[in-house]
Amino acid sequence: MTEKVSLTELQLIIRDSLYMALPDVYWVIAEISEIKENSAGHCYLELIEKQPDEKNVRARIKAIIWSNRYRFLKAFFENITGESLREGLKILVKTKVEYHELYGLSLIISDIDPVFTIGELAMKRQLVIKKLEEEGVFSMNKELPFPAFPQRVAVISSKNAAGYSDFINQLKNNSFGYSFYTALIETSLQGTETEKSVISALDRIANHVDLFDLVVIIRGGGSQTDLSWFDNYNIAYHVTQFPLPIITGIGHDKDVSVTDMVANRSLKTPTAVADFLIDSIAASENYILEMSTGIIDGSRIIIEKNRNRIETSGIKLLPLARVMMSEVRDRLSSKIIYILNIGKELIFRASLIPSNQESLLSANAKSYILQKEMLVNRNVQRLSTSINNCLSVNSVRLKSLGSTLQLLNPENILQRGYSITSINGIILKNNEQINNDDIIDTQLYKGTIKSRVVEKKAKTGEGENRRKKTQGQRNVETKGQ
Repeated sequence: MTEKVSLTELQLIIRDSLYMALPDVYWVIAEISEIKENSAGHCYLELIEKQPDEKNVRARIKAIIWSNRYRFLKAFFENITGESLREGLKILVKTKVEYHELYGLSLIISDIDPVFTIGELAMKRQLVIKKLEEEGVFSMNKELPFPAFPQRVAVISSKNAAGYSDFINQLKNNSFGYSFYTALIETSLQGTETEKSVISALDRIANHVDLFDLVVIIRGGGSQTDLSWFDNYNIAYHVTQFPLPIITGIGHDKDVSVTDMVANRSLKTPTAVADFLIDSIAASENYILEMSTGIIDGSRIIIEKNRNRIETSGIKLLPLARVMMSEVRDRLSSKIIYILNIGKELIFRASLIPSNQESLLSANAKSYILQKEMLVNRNVQRLSTSINNCLSVNSVRLKSLGSTLQLLNPENILQRGYSITSINGIILKNNEQINNDDIIDTQLYKGTIKSRVVEKKAKTGEGENRRKKTQGQRNVETKGQ
């Protein structure tokens, strides 16, 4: 076909072809993916069909319920099912295929079968219950021991919910005057956020499980649609695994959710939950009072029996005690006489000990003194000999040192022809200590010579030194004194 057509003409061809191929109406099973109601009252939906894994989408199409039909279908569906049309709900709808050149393909819904949805919800609910039972977790939270005094309560609810206010007021104003500690975990309990919000609240409480005795999940009324979110498997599974007892107050008089079934206790309203907690403490208190009364009565009976036994035993024991006291008195008298005799003998023996000890001590003292005198005499002789030897040695050394000092006497050295040269009282050891024209003093054995330095020369050798010394003496102007 080579004929050219416009886009509008092609769209009309498609529409007419669809109408000719699909002239009838069809009952279609689908899940609502999106639903919106505009200001004109029309309802726009997106319908999908999922794969068996319930995750991947295998088909998708737009659908419309016109306002004049939507008002009737909405009221009819909610009245029969107790549910409102919402995302995630499976429905059976009567539709006709429509194709528009601007808006494309869509389904026009003219009727909804509420019976199908009821069956679908019931089947889904039963599948959740069956799965929990097969996993062996359905009654786990019910098996937890309930606290005798449930006073520390974690509350999963919305802060603005009327049910939460009723719950708190009922607890605080109880006629018994019991005190309760409550911690609100702000949670959304309706709409698509219910699952995520409730699980998150349970996880937060689990991180501080030691602070609480139990958990309550409450909401104030609401539609059947809101209640159906608590048929969710994930919420129910988290409740079964929670380490504290959970009480629910989320249902209606005729409705019980899966979460209610797996909780430790399920009550209809938040007020009923508060009354149950109050009654639990009152029952525990009454039990304790009954126990205390029983203990008091039992104690009185035991005391009375024992008092009678004591009196009877006292009467029986008096003669026996007299006999025993008499026997003990005789035994004590015998012991006293025995102790006195032993004491006298010990005193006599003790009087002999000092004289013997005195003789022994005197003999030992004399022997000891004699030994010490002999030791002192030997040490005196040794000391005298050592002193004489030391004096003799030191006398010889002193004579030797005296001779050495005599030889080293400066007068004796000068007498042998040596002299001492100095400048300003400082003895000269080399010519670097003087300069030309300095006046120097030369000390001889007899007398002193003052000289003026004319020239000084460095030492170059022994023979050269003697020559220079002779030459130097010629160059020195001498002056006798």
